[in-house]
Amino acid sequence: MLLPSVCMDRHDYEDFPLRRFLGMDIQRVERGQGVTRLEVSEDLLNPNGVVHGGVLFTMVDTAMGKATMTSLEEGQFCASIEIQMRFLRPVRSGQLEAHATVIRLGRKVVHLESRVYDADGTLVATGAGTFAVISV
Repeated sequence: MLLPSVCMDRHDYEDFPLRRFLGMDIQRVERGQGVTRLEVSEDLLNPNGVVHGGVLFTMVDTAMGKATMTSLEEGQFCASIEIQMRFLRPVRSGQLEAHATVIRLGRKVVHLESRVYDADGTLVATGAGTFAVISV
């Protein structure tokens, strides 16, 4: 399996064009956890004037990837297998923050949960997902 060159260097793993376009920050809290943050702009709204579900999905997917990467050994990487989302409340402005946590780390598959909060700390979305462990 060929991996994109961006995956080959752990230091560059957090820098990709979509992250830059969204203005999303990626942070590691501790092993098995990942956090993404972004400031809502007009560019991120859907035609109804609320944050597009794809933006929330991207935040969760990226936070889960970060949480997984903090749990893996050197020479291992990850790829999303599936993610389920629940959108609970619309968001029109302010900052969003997605928190992801590894709930089970297997040799080949990682299971995760995520929660997305608005600037007031209100839960706006949840996610559950699995990621594949890839050894290079």
